[in-house]
Amino acid sequence: MYVCVCKAVTDTQIREAAQDGARTLKDLRRDLGVTRDCGRCASCAHECLREAHGEQPKPGKVMRKAA
Repeated sequence: MYVCVCKAVTDTQIREAAQDGARTLKDLRRDLGVTRDCGRCASCAHECLREAHGEQPKPGKVMRKAA
């Protein structure tokens, strides 16, 4: 699924970036351009990154698709 529509970044690309060492949104921004334009993808990108590292979503957080 597309996480960042502005830069056409998918959840698969975020998982791959995590495998290559990305740990933070700052890393994703540097590597993929996530959050660089409108920033609406930040929470979804962060949750994808957490899941890629095997972390559980925070209670009450619902991952939603980017518009």
